[in-house]
Amino acid sequence: MYPGRGGLTSPPDPMTPPSVVILAAGKGRRMLSARPKVLHPLAGKPLLGHVLDAAQALSATRVIVVYGHGGEAVPAAFAQSGATFVLQEPQLGTGHALMQALPHLPADGTTLVLYGDVPLTRTQTLTQVLSHPGALCLLTAMLDDPTGYGRILRDAAGRVTRIVEEKDATAADKRVREINTGIVAAPTAALRDWLSRLTNRNAQGEYYLTDVVPLALAGGIPVVTETVQQEWEVQGVNSREQLARLERLHQMEVARRLMAGGVTLADPARLDVRGELICAQDVSIDVGCVFEGRVRLGSNVAIGPHCVIKDSDIAPGTIVAAFSHLDGATVGPDCRVGPYARLRRGAVLAAHARVGNFVEMKNSELGEGSKANHLTYLGDAVVGRDVNIGAGTITCNYDGANKHRTVIEDGAFIGSDTALVAPVTVGRGATIGAGSVITEDAPAGELSVARGRQVTVKGWKRPSKAKKAP
Repeated sequence: MYPGRGGLTSPPDPMTPPSVVILAAGKGRRMLSARPKVLHPLAGKPLLGHVLDAAQALSATRVIVVYGHGGEAVPAAFAQSGATFVLQEPQLGTGHALMQALPHLPADGTTLVLYGDVPLTRTQTLTQVLSHPGALCLLTAMLDDPTGYGRILRDAAGRVTRIVEEKDATAADKRVREINTGIVAAPTAALRDWLSRLTNRNAQGEYYLTDVVPLALAGGIPVVTETVQQEWEVQGVNSREQLARLERLHQMEVARRLMAGGVTLADPARLDVRGELICAQDVSIDVGCVFEGRVRLGSNVAIGPHCVIKDSDIAPGTIVAAFSHLDGATVGPDCRVGPYARLRRGAVLAAHARVGNFVEMKNSELGEGSKANHLTYLGDAVVGRDVNIGAGTITCNYDGANKHRTVIEDGAFIGSDTALVAPVTVGRGATIGAGSVITEDAPAGELSVARGRQVTVKGWKRPSKAKKAP
């Protein structure tokens, strides 16, 4: 191992929380989009959101985002983040971008430079970069094909001498496989001095942040490196193809962590987690499932293929069958949901409840052991224990202006094709005859029927099509 080069293998020393500057001014021409590049989503979150999360995980004392293209869209998207947003106009290179942040940095401490389009760098890696107080630390990577990247140049003793950009590199320089990722940590006071002395005498006519390396060496500041172990941690996004590639890499990492924790995945390559998925042991997840927001799955939960589950809590032993959609639902233990069920915000199922195919629930509670197995809508309803709701039942909760509540008490039986016009209560143990339209409270223990009398019209003939003329 070269002097001054780490391998991200030893635990970092305790560190003082840094200031973080996130460079996010790039246009992303290859994205072919009116949306700023850093606002394109990865795993359900804008690229910049991942980098802001990394800064938060480091307990950064302050976070400055340098933005450019896209006008106020970038600061508007993260108005609640607590970050300071600084405009870089015009864009004259990474060194120039960092200059824009200087007025917002403290006089001392350490500054960490990150990039708004490099979303997957792990906290462990950044902590290691910050474990060299008083030094300029560069995060590097070893690539089989380093084309397009700035190269790390070293002397015969392995000490860093400078970084050369691809367009300024000689043929010998281009054979170097160790590349600069752009992520650096430096003493803030020294960084301020170095930036004041940058020039733009290069092929691009820009101010390169990498030019601080010889300035650090000239000033007696140690220049050290840490080498990232996983290349995907420092991959940036410049095209939709690269975005899709990082999406899959990220999802595979999520899948590996889930499987290591005792989750069975039918196919790790067909899983999408766009938020936080918390699983107990012996959870099984079939192919094509999407998890959004914060989802918690208890032990022995089974999720069938092609389900979409968002911001929901599913208790142990429950089965969610294929093509079901849950959004803001709370499902108790040993329930059965789907296939093709939809549980909307505020849907709550008690233990052993059943919601079957083409049943929709919204802001409703289904009591222990109760079931709605077919073609039913339950909106703004409270359903007690051991209730049977027949196929085609609808709670008519909306009068065109306001929502009203339906109450179905324990042990009631609702016949098929019933409309319950809220506000209405079906008493304990009551039975509703099939095809009824219930507009008044149904008394407990009684049969209530509300439908027109059947009439047979003798001699009636069904209309027939007129014969076409030959």
